[in-house]
Amino acid sequence: MCTVLGYCRSDISEETCLSMLETAASRGPDMTRTLRVEDGVLGFDRLSIMGLTEAGMQPFTRSGNACVCNGELYGFRPLKDYLVSLGYSFESDSDCEILLPLYERLGCSMFALLDAEFALVLYDASARSFIAARDPVGIRPLYYGYDESGAIVFASEPKMLVGTCSRIRPFPPGHYYKDGEFICYRDPSRADSYSDDDLEETCRQIHDRLMRGITKRLDADAPVGFLLSGGLDSSLVCGAAAKMSDKPLETFAIGMDTDAIDLKYAREVADYIHSNHHEVIITRDDVIESLDPVIHALGTYDITTIRASIGMYLVCKWIHENTDLRVILTGEISDELFGYKYTDFAPSPEEFQKEAQKRIHEIHMYDVLRADRSISVHSLEARVPFGDLDFVDYVMHIDPAKKMNTYGIGKYLLRHAFEKDELIPRSILMREKAAFSDAVGHSLRDDIQEYAEEVYSDAEFEERRRLYKHAQPFTKESLLYRDIFEKHYPGQSELIVDFWMPNKKWDGCDVNDPSARVLSNYGQSGS
Repeated sequence: MCTVLGYCRSDISEETCLSMLETAASRGPDMTRTLRVEDGVLGFDRLSIMGLTEAGMQPFTRSGNACVCNGELYGFRPLKDYLVSLGYSFESDSDCEILLPLYERLGCSMFALLDAEFALVLYDASARSFIAARDPVGIRPLYYGYDESGAIVFASEPKMLVGTCSRIRPFPPGHYYKDGEFICYRDPSRADSYSDDDLEETCRQIHDRLMRGITKRLDADAPVGFLLSGGLDSSLVCGAAAKMSDKPLETFAIGMDTDAIDLKYAREVADYIHSNHHEVIITRDDVIESLDPVIHALGTYDITTIRASIGMYLVCKWIHENTDLRVILTGEISDELFGYKYTDFAPSPEEFQKEAQKRIHEIHMYDVLRADRSISVHSLEARVPFGDLDFVDYVMHIDPAKKMNTYGIGKYLLRHAFEKDELIPRSILMREKAAFSDAVGHSLRDDIQEYAEEVYSDAEFEERRRLYKHAQPFTKESLLYRDIFEKHYPGQSELIVDFWMPNKKWDGCDVNDPSARVLSNYGQSGS
C-alpha cells in the first residue's frame, strides 16, 4: 500500500502536508515526498511493490502535470508498450508512471478503461485544477473533506484529515472528481440485464475469470503471501495460486488458543497444496489489547468489521514482524457476490439481487475497508482477486435465481465451478461457511462481549448510548466500539452509513447480532 494526499490550496505549507502524511506512514514506509504545484501540494508515502528503484517514487510529473496514485494497474505492460510506440518514454518500471501519458491522451475517460485497483490525485497544470478518482469497487481507500477555508483535501485515510476537516467523507468508488463535481464513470453493483448462459457455462465463466483475476494479482516485484482461513474463498485463492506457482506458497492462518475452529481446515488445505504454512495463536488478552489500535486503524465502529479485523490485524502484524513479504492475497468480496448465510432467507431472486447490489455498493465501508487497513497498517499491500472488475461484472449479471441457495448448500455456483480442478480438498470445497471472526474462535466474540459487560453497567450503557444519534449503539459491545471510535474520530460517525447487519425485513433475519451464529441455518458452519 501507499499513501496519497492532495491539498488543493495554494498557500498550504509542505510541512503541514508532511505532518498529515506521517499519520498514515505505515502504508508507505519506504520513502516520503511532497510536491508543490501552483494551486496546492501533492504528497506520497511509498511501499515499493512494482518498480522497486527510486525512479518509481511519486509524485510523477510530466509537462507541468503531476500525479500521485496508490494502485495496481493490471495489464499495464501492453499499455506502456503502446505508449512507447507513440513516442512516450518512461523513467521507471512502475505501473503508475503510465497514468499521466494516458491522461494527456484520454483525459478523464481513461478511468473507465483501467483494469485496476487505485486511488489517485492528479494536478492538471493547463487547467490549474485537481482531479481525483477511485476504483469502482473501492478496494483502494480515498477520503475527502473541506478545510476551514473551503479548500478540498484528498487523503488515503480519514485519520489524515482529523483536525483539518470538520466532516470527513469516503470518496465514492467508481467516481472521479473534477471542477467541484463527483462524476460516476462505473458502478459495478448495477446490472440492467442478466446473462443467458446456462448453469455449466456460467460456472465455466466463473472459473476462468477468477483464475485470470488471481493470475494478475501474482504479478509483483516484491514477495507475495496468502491468508488462508480454511474457508472456501481463501482456500480457492491459495489452491489456484499454488497451481500457478513453481515454488511453495507462504500461507498464514490464525486462531484462538482455546477453540480455533479453522486452523485444522487451513492446515488441511496447506498440506494438500504443499505450502509453507504458518499458524499464529492468539489469546483473550491479545484480542482485548488490540481493540483500540484496530479501531484506530479501521476508522469504523461497525461490529462485524471490527470482530473480523482483529484476526486479520494480528496475523498481518506477525507477518510484518517475521517475514519479508510485501503483498498479501485475501478472499474478500465472494460473499457479497454469491451470498451469505443470511441470504438463504431471501424471499425472491429480485430481493437476493437487491441485497447483492447493496453489499457491493457499500463494501468499501466494510470488508474491503477491513482488508485494506488490517493489512496496510503493517506495511503490507492487500490484493483481492474476487474484486477483479471483470469477475465482479460477470457475477453481478448472473440471473439471481441461479445464485440463490436452491442446491442444499450456499455459493453452489462457485463450488461447482472448481469441482473438476481439484485445487483444494473436496471436503473444503463443499464445507459450510463460517464467519471469519467465529472461525478464529467462538471465544473471540464471547471474550469481547464479556469485556464490554465489565466496562459498562446496565445504567451506564443506557445513558451513554443515547449520546449518539446516528447509528446508535444497541449492545454494550457496540457502545465499546463507538466510544473508542469517537476518541480517534470525534463526530465522524457518518464515515459509515450504518451497522452491517442481515436484512431485518426478511423472515429469519430480524436478529440483534451480525454473526451468522445467531441464524437458524448456521448448522455445522462453526464446527
